[in-house]
Amino acid sequence: MHCLLFRHGIAEEPRTWSGDENSRPLTKEGETKTEHAVEGLKRIGVEPTHLLCSPLTRTQQTASIAKNILSIASEILITPELVYDQSPTLLFPILQSLPPTALVMCVGHEPHLGQTAALMLYGDHSPSLSFKKAGSALIAFHQNVAIGRGTLEWWIPPAQLQALRKG
Repeated sequence: MHCLLFRHGIAEEPRTWSGDENSRPLTKEGETKTEHAVEGLKRIGVEPTHLLCSPLTRTQQTASIAKNILSIASEILITPELVYDQSPTLLFPILQSLPPTALVMCVGHEPHLGQTAALMLYGDHSPSLSFKKAGSALIAFHQNVAIGRGTLEWWIPPAQLQALRKG
């Protein structure tokens, strides 16, 4: 199995957003930069078979962009285990339930995604791993999906993903 971790795009600032945190949306710039980053993923041949995302508005918007640009056939699976205040360990049973040939895209938040990557790769938390908005990493599990059993295939910040889209 391969797990593509992808952080949501640029969202409205919490200090200027008048709604609740769960409904804070992407900005227009966030939508555009996310589209460009996902186009970079498409250019390098990323073809997710499954799409999971946090239930927050900004991640659902990001997942919709990815679904459209990458032509992901599966429906978006709303996954509360991807919310930033959840333990990254809760995601593992979900990943374990998917086919071993899956390439699952998980759209979430920081610091949750960085902690998830650290658990996948090192089996422990690491404050040094973090995702920029619309940044991504691909982690492979060559046997079963388990804590500390992942191998990093690549980690690409958003600016590089956006540059990849141009060739």
